[in-house]
Amino acid sequence: MIESQQRVDDFRQEVADMRLRDPATSRDRNLLRVGVLMMLVGIVLTVVAYLGSQGASAAYNTSGPAEQRDYIIVAIMGLTISVVGAALFVRYSFASFLRFWLARLIYEQQAQTDRIVGSTGEDTTD
Repeated sequence: MIESQQRVDDFRQEVADMRLRDPATSRDRNLLRVGVLMMLVGIVLTVVAYLGSQGASAAYNTSGPAEQRDYIIVAIMGLTISVVGAALFVRYSFASFLRFWLARLIYEQQAQTDRIVGSTGEDTTD
């Protein structure tokens, strides 16, 4: 248990020596939130465009093709914003997962190397 805690402390020190930026406070976290916000805004914009196109043709009964085209453009903009937001969300959430996965993989490989060195070091004592 003490050896494991020592290795964890060593690993933390090595990561601190690399001077990596903290992902929790970086722009990655902000862009992840922007991606979620863009997805929501895009969906709302698309629904509003759909309801507007339905309401305009039924309520005013004077809507022409030009007004319908305006709503189509707004709906396409909403879909585009949603797709870009989803891409941002997937990219930065995946990056966060891979960062964690890589740190865990490095830690496990160091632990395995320590076990191998420890076992071979005991066999070759003088």
